[in-house]
Amino acid sequence: MLVTLPFWWTLLINIVLWPVIHLSFSYICLHLDDRYFTNESWLYREKRWESAGKFYEKLGIKRWKTILPDGGGVFAGGFRKKKLVDRNSDYFETFIVETRRAEFTHLILIPPALLFFIWNTALVGWIMVAYAVIANIPFVIIQRYNRFRFQRILQQRKQRRNLLDRQGETQYHRKEKNRAY
Repeated sequence: MLVTLPFWWTLLINIVLWPVIHLSFSYICLHLDDRYFTNESWLYREKRWESAGKFYEKLGIKRWKTILPDGGGVFAGGFRKKKLVDRNSDYFETFIVETRRAEFTHLILIPPALLFFIWNTALVGWIMVAYAVIANIPFVIIQRYNRFRFQRILQQRKQRRNLLDRQGETQYHRKEKNRAY
């Protein structure tokens, strides 16, 4: 504890600061340009140990992901991810970008927990760190799990389209060949 405050001030700061942190960081991330979330950087790339989402399924994600709230509608212009609105590829691409944005948001909400060591005892500081991890990591997991699923769906659609295009070209060339005779 670097700063000693009366108990009630400490309690009030602890109670008020978390919503301020959550809302301000979320608002800032909502307004970051999409270009920061369109690339498959190392942070958002699927790791081998995630094994196409099977790791998260072992954690029971299918049972608990639906009971957690969707913060996408907290601010105007937010993107809700709880229910699919469409099934076209453009919507899936947007959904993937928004999972990256949400993952980033939840990750950057963890480090501010270290601020609480300034006016709290070490025990309370560690409780705040635990809170930050427990309150954000499940949402990171959900974003990663959903993103990998949508990326697989888009990849399958692309492969199917390429196959149909190749079949169409083959049929076109056969017709052209037959016309030549």
